[in-house]
Order: sequence, then structure tokens, then C-alpha cells
Amino acid sequence: MATTSDFRTGMTIRMDNDLWTIVEFQHVNPGNWRAFVRAKLKSLKSGKVIETRFRAGEAVDAIRLETKEYQYLYHDGSSYIFMDKETYDQINIEENMVGDGAHFLKESETVKIMFNGNEIVSVEMPITVELKIVETPPGVRGDTATGAQKPAKVETGATVNVPLFINEGDKIKIDTRSGEYIERVKI
Repeated sequence: MATTSDFRTGMTIRMDNDLWTIVEFQHVNPGNWRAFVRAKLKSLKSGKVIETRFRAGEAVDAIRLETKEYQYLYHDGSSYIFMDKETYDQINIEENMVGDGAHFLKESETVKIMFNGNEIVSVEMPITVELKIVETPPGVRGDTATGAQKPAKVETGATVNVPLFINEGDKIKIDTRSGEYIERVKI
């Protein structure tokens, strides 16, 4: 067991049958009252951020998580298959655990998977990926002043809104957290 004096940014604790990462914390000593620790916590399951208080010196259940790099192999319809880069062991992870960024995963992409013992806690996608445009309608010449966008299908099958000057065969950089176009990649 750890106490609030052991708090560090990025530390993981178990509270209310959920795992929480400490985003930020502050020790507060309000004059002649009891000291407390104000902390902002982020749920590893839902991503929800809450602000809570702990008494100074209160015992908390600190969790040690292990992070490993895995290589994405393929999607079999209901789950994603990843391979450990060190031991070559394969694991299946359900679609809801991988998240929305999975639409931008291409084969052999590296992801970080966080474990609590043998239980998978979270899957961390790369923040940006470079993908090739396989299908998009041609842009209308002279219509670029408005900042208009058009849909484009990338090599993973996902659809992204891109500027009108992007053509089939171009490589683009995409933010996997929001699914937004960032820039065209020069080949």
C-alpha cells in the first residue's frame, strides 16, 4: 500500500473497482484545518477525468502496470490480433478495447499494450499514422479558397475528410485520436 505522499504524475491507483492514472495533484494545507491532497484522476477504462480529495497520508492501492510493444497483424471480424515483438506470442483483443483509432491501423504497425498482471488494461495507438489514399473524387479547380474538404478512403478502409488538393495515391498523415487529416506527406 502506498500513501498520498507517494503520489506522482502518471502513477496508477485502484479506487472504486477501477484503475485511475494521476493526471495532476496538489498538497493543500489550509491554515489550522487538516491537510489534504487534491488530485485529478483519469480512468483507464472509460477515459473519464474526475477531481477528488484524499486526506493527507491516506492509504491508496498503488498498481504496477507493465507496458509492452506489440505488432498489429490482422483483424478477424470480432477482434484484433497482435504479436509480442519479443516472444512472438499472439493475443486477441476485442474491438471495444482497441478503440476508434483501430480504423487507421495497418499491418505491422506498432502499438503499446498496458497490462495489470495478465489483464489487458489499455491499448495505446500511435498518435499519428501515414496512410495512402486509395479512392477520392477529384477536386474542383479554383475552389480552394473556402477551405472545403472532400471524403477520401485510405488503405485501411477508413474514410477521412481531406482538402481538395489531395489526390489518389497521395500519402497523408492522420491523427488517430480524432481521425482528422493533418498534412500531406512528401514521398
